[in-house]
Amino acid sequence: MAGHTRTANFIERRGFLSDASTGLAAIALAWLLDRDAQAGRTTASARGSHFPPRAKRAIQIFSLGGVSHVDTFDYKPDLAKHHGKPLTGKGTLDTFFGKPGNLMKSPYAFRRRGQSGMWVSDLLPHLAGRVDDMTFIQSMFTKSSSHTPATFQMNTGFTLNGFPCMGSWLSYGLGSLNQQLPTFVVLPDPRGLPAGGSNNWSQGFLPAEHQGTPFRTDTAEPVANLRTPDGVSTKARHAGMELLGKLNQRFAEENPGDSALAARVRSYELAARMQSSIPDAIDLGSESEATKRLYGLDNPVTAGFGRNCLLARRLIERGVRFVQLINGGAFGSPRINWDAHEDLKDNHGKQAAVFDLPVAGLLKDLKQRGLLDDTLVFWSSEFGRTPFTEGINGKGRDHHNLVFTAWLAGAGLNKGTHYGASDEFGYLPAENPTTVYDFHATILHLLGLDHTKLTFYHNGIQRRLTDVHGHVIHDILA
Repeated sequence: MAGHTRTANFIERRGFLSDASTGLAAIALAWLLDRDAQAGRTTASARGSHFPPRAKRAIQIFSLGGVSHVDTFDYKPDLAKHHGKPLTGKGTLDTFFGKPGNLMKSPYAFRRRGQSGMWVSDLLPHLAGRVDDMTFIQSMFTKSSSHTPATFQMNTGFTLNGFPCMGSWLSYGLGSLNQQLPTFVVLPDPRGLPAGGSNNWSQGFLPAEHQGTPFRTDTAEPVANLRTPDGVSTKARHAGMELLGKLNQRFAEENPGDSALAARVRSYELAARMQSSIPDAIDLGSESEATKRLYGLDNPVTAGFGRNCLLARRLIERGVRFVQLINGGAFGSPRINWDAHEDLKDNHGKQAAVFDLPVAGLLKDLKQRGLLDDTLVFWSSEFGRTPFTEGINGKGRDHHNLVFTAWLAGAGLNKGTHYGASDEFGYLPAENPTTVYDFHATILHLLGLDHTKLTFYHNGIQRRLTDVHGHVIHDILA
């Protein structure tokens, strides 16, 4: 061996110590590399679908504040028959603010829509025209009637923060479709952030690379600091990136197993690639005027959210795996979400004006481009609203987590149908009660993932999006 002498029966003392030290170093290096690989590796069941997926990608539309099911998609004629009377025969009425009033009929007329004859109120005339592409779940219920915990559960499966959201689980389980763009993009409402803020798109305990990438939808530059500043030459930029790469490499060698650093390095690499891919993705100038009108970009009421809906389509057709579209913000006066405590008609009328046309436009656009054939779109709020008023003689409705409606559209679904039902007043589930875990399990199934096998070992337990619950709703699958 170079560097020292040896014979068949004798090893020089210096050579022995050299061999021993390098051998131990090699063993240590192998152990460290294996540990790092274990830390960053998904379980054997992840990193690829468990069975052929029905959808390649997904768009989540989340309406913040608590959309009233009995004023949108869940027709209850008994509310009109018993309008102004107290709700009886249901035990102690469960309300968030503890002020149950009397039953209130919907201020909106319901009609059967499309060839499927699904009931939708006049509040959402544009979405009413898309019901033959939609599948409704009318027996959803959730654990909490408080906004932030309920929002967390709808996005992460848990009412506490610190757990990975659905987009992060999909990034972890399926990986990217386009290395030039983020796997998981979040488009907040330009009016404000949701309850719980960035916790709704957090990667939780998953490797940091799986967190959502939020765009700044209230500015002309959705991705901050992507453009090289004026006055910085290409040569200087490359030199700076090269130096940064060396420093990151040195730090990684000194701190093995640091997933946050690895994610930061990958984010810089992705940012460099995004300098060419993002300007194309967010440039709506190439869209026809008819397409812009379809999303409501010609109307100041719908333009902000409509731009996000159009951007969602452009992102998924370029290979983004999961886009989270958020409708509504947590704070604002007057309210900028569906939290209709004071006056349901006033609140829901304003929010529907923002929401209805752009979402209907998104579904229509996806379908006419053939994207709905392998894309899943799903919508929900964090809960519904009570069938009675908040307080006697009130005009609003309180939070209601005991039953509400969600819908899905796109790949792999039995379209123009509904699953489950609420009771005659929309107060409790009457058929096929459906948990958030069931909802999540079904979404993962449509994307080719078994919710019981998509796991990550954390704090002594194999964690998953659906905790230890959930069943796929096979009745809604095509």
